[in-house]
Amino acid sequence: MGNTKERILDASAELFRRNGYTGTGLKQIVTAANAPFGSIYHFFPGGKEQLGEEVVRSSGMTYVQLFDALIAPAPDVVSGIETFFTAAADTLVETGYADACPIATVALEVASTNEPLRRATADVFTAWIAAGTEGFARFGLSREAARRLTICLVTSLEGAFVLCRSLRDTEALKVAGDVVAAAARAELAASS
Repeated sequence: MGNTKERILDASAELFRRNGYTGTGLKQIVTAANAPFGSIYHFFPGGKEQLGEEVVRSSGMTYVQLFDALIAPAPDVVSGIETFFTAAADTLVETGYADACPIATVALEVASTNEPLRRATADVFTAWIAAGTEGFARFGLSREAARRLTICLVTSLEGAFVLCRSLRDTEALKVAGDVVAAAARAELAASS
């Protein structure tokens, strides 16, 4: 079941993904983590803000691995992108549209009000762009084209998550996946 700190981080990540940062209370976190209330301040002396920052950073790096798991093994960049967006849609449906991206959820809430959390989300998005750029470059795209494609993927995915969760429908992820796949085809054609 993991140690107490890991349980708190895991429970917080799930609750932030589903309820947002401001919509999640410390009592909810310790209940979900099966941890004593005092353990929050033991492991996170800075309270909820420090916990939030650690959750954003650790969750964000977990999501980097999705590129390697879903896109990198694909026979080509377009089918990898299609697999990526299909998997995102499947996850939303399987979780009743509750599990999207905890980084975007937190970023939308705190970008104007909490500088440490804003920096943490910015660092994660920067890491995603760097990792995606490297990954797409392995498919033969120039670094500039790979970076553009990564930014297109991240912004399309995050926007689609918002629509899908609100509408309770995965059409936006299908459309976003098609658009990003078309962008990949165009970048590949331009680099040939």
